[in-house]
Amino acid sequence: MPYYRRSKISGATYFFTVVTEQRQKTLTNPDIRAALRLAITKTRMAQPFQIDAWVLLPDHLHCIWTLPENDSDFSNRWRLIKREVSVACGPNYLNPDLLSYRRVNKQNSTIWQARFWEHLIRDEPDYENHMNYLHFNPVKHGLVKKIADWPWSSFHRYIKNKTYPADWGGISDKNIVMPYDD
Repeated sequence: MPYYRRSKISGATYFFTVVTEQRQKTLTNPDIRAALRLAITKTRMAQPFQIDAWVLLPDHLHCIWTLPENDSDFSNRWRLIKREVSVACGPNYLNPDLLSYRRVNKQNSTIWQARFWEHLIRDEPDYENHMNYLHFNPVKHGLVKKIADWPWSSFHRYIKNKTYPADWGGISDKNIVMPYDD
């Protein structure tokens, strides 16, 4: 069994990618979105964290969180969020073809992949690159031609506070740095 080494720095900022099991295109469904919103709200009440940016796509999500000082436990937060969504929506999304012995044994739903990917944000350029990557993702995946057309993104918040212009990241925008592909 592989052992994953995660960066655990209190009060740090992290970029996350969380994916549905077998890339099922369910995350933008209204009931999943509602359950995810509630799960995040409940988790933030129990274990606060700041959401710097977020984008929800049909089969995965990206986000940037900043944890409180003296706290590095992002894994438990993701466990709570994923569990809450699974309890709320799991029966409606149970896919018997995805039920492995391990999933049945651990009573896991078939909504989420078991793990998530995290990246410790190292400095301002790294933060900006991941912020741009996150917001550009719906265009990258061909879901919209302009980022502003994607409804499930913190991009709209950043337009309001004038961090991004509303036309940023159109198809012809050559200034976007893509730190990696998902």
